[in-house]
Amino acid sequence: MTEALFLADLNHPQVGGEFTLGGDEGRHAAAVRRVRPGETIMVADGAGTAIKGEVTASDKTSVTLRIDEVLQAERPPVRYVAAQALAKGDRAELAVEMLTELGVDRIIPWQASRSVVRWTPDREERQLGRWRSTAREATKQSRRLRVPIVAAPVSTRELALLARDVACTLILHEGAADPISHLDLPTEGDVLLVIGPEGGLTGEEIAALEEAGGRQVLVSDAVLRTSTAGVVALAQLQALQRRVSKAK
Repeated sequence: MTEALFLADLNHPQVGGEFTLGGDEGRHAAAVRRVRPGETIMVADGAGTAIKGEVTASDKTSVTLRIDEVLQAERPPVRYVAAQALAKGDRAELAVEMLTELGVDRIIPWQASRSVVRWTPDREERQLGRWRSTAREATKQSRRLRVPIVAAPVSTRELALLARDVACTLILHEGAADPISHLDLPTEGDVLLVIGPEGGLTGEEIAALEEAGGRQVLVSDAVLRTSTAGVVALAQLQALQRRVSKAK
């Protein structure tokens, strides 16, 4: 059975030491997950470091474990950034969850022209909190050591500026001629995935992103929902990247 993963700040952990998991995560571990002495758990800082060890004590609000291992997640040479268009219902949060499980590095909420949902200033903090909470929970579920950064929302103009500063920008579009597999992918740097809303991208948005260096790509022979398009694209990119790495 895979060990449960919790998130907490770690201060230079050392093998042989002890760590007490308190706060909300400690209460969740002790009262909800009912972690007891003798079980093995993991605690990660969300930035690539984790500890693993046997629980030696627990009460109603915390658990203490012996640090048997200190784990480090290597920082990959290629980082994936998803510009996810705002979507109605739970579509966008579902996308955040699945992108996190696959190992996306950064998620940027995008206020696309055809997004039905609008994040007004009074709603932005609450909505960002939901996306960030979803990313944290998905990180724990998938046993990843890094929580993806969920950035502040951007406009199309701001997204186009970002596209100029990354190694590669891929515009997911059902009308594109070239599949991802036909691309020459970078071996390092940031790859930006632009994921449109349910209503699709406008011609103006495509033009602005292409002017900034973006390229339209096809990820399926069908029209995918905004909640799945980015996930399908990221899975293909990761598979192609592994193939390129093995060929070297």
